[in-house]
Amino acid sequence: MPWIELQGAVNVRDLGGLPTEDGRETVTGRLLRADNLQELSPADVETLVRDIGLTTVVDLRSTAEVVSEGPAPLDRVPGVQRIHHPVLPEIGSATDVVGDVLLTRTEQDRSRYPDDPVCGHYLGYLEDRPDEVVGALRDTARADGAAVIHCAAGKDRTGVVVALALAAAGVRPQAVVADYAASGERTGALIARLRRSPTYAPDIDSKPSDSHRVRPETMAAFLEQMDARHGGAARWLADHGFSPEDLRLLRAKLRDQGRRPASAARPVSHDGRAS
Repeated sequence: MPWIELQGAVNVRDLGGLPTEDGRETVTGRLLRADNLQELSPADVETLVRDIGLTTVVDLRSTAEVVSEGPAPLDRVPGVQRIHHPVLPEIGSATDVVGDVLLTRTEQDRSRYPDDPVCGHYLGYLEDRPDEVVGALRDTARADGAAVIHCAAGKDRTGVVVALALAAAGVRPQAVVADYAASGERTGALIARLRRSPTYAPDIDSKPSDSHRVRPETMAAFLEQMDARHGGAARWLADHGFSPEDLRLLRAKLRDQGRRPASAARPVSHDGRAS
């Protein structure tokens, strides 16, 4: 996996180089996925903005998380837009760091897919907040330069929205599963990082350590259920307002070798501001 090593985030990678069904690969420098971006250093900002050409941050966290964590370093960079698309129901302080929130939601998750409640939880994003999921992908597709999709740990909410993007762009299912599973390589570092945050520490400490595992079987089941229940990612998106033009732009962003990020090589000052 093409990890992007940063000082202030541990689960960041470029979604280029993934094989597609027609024998091509996704293009690097177009779509990134990440965990919480609150602790980025000036050098991290320079890497993302100047070296990669980041212009758009798609934030999947809840409003409560955003308020609790406060402004992030990229929020201060001119030319970088943060767009908020919370994919959980807005229920107070719930953060979804480890995959379930309240007892009632856990019951719903099991009812959606008894064989794997985490897969049921992921299917719940589509039922509970379809407009936000679609909006996140629409803004990703229309970003002038590179876009990063992130939540808190960068594995659940981010994993689902990224999986939809990749599947709609024609990435092979095995590659979508492998990308999702790669977050498991950083579990220890993720838990240690989130435990430092007053926002996320209660969720981390209230769950058994096994609940933090990233299981490839969960994403495989999610993709299978997308096909069985909705006719696939592209069909689900179309049924929820993702237009043919949106899909064309998303596929072009991830697959078109000739498309260049508009903001690549933009200089960044020493305080982390683009110039």
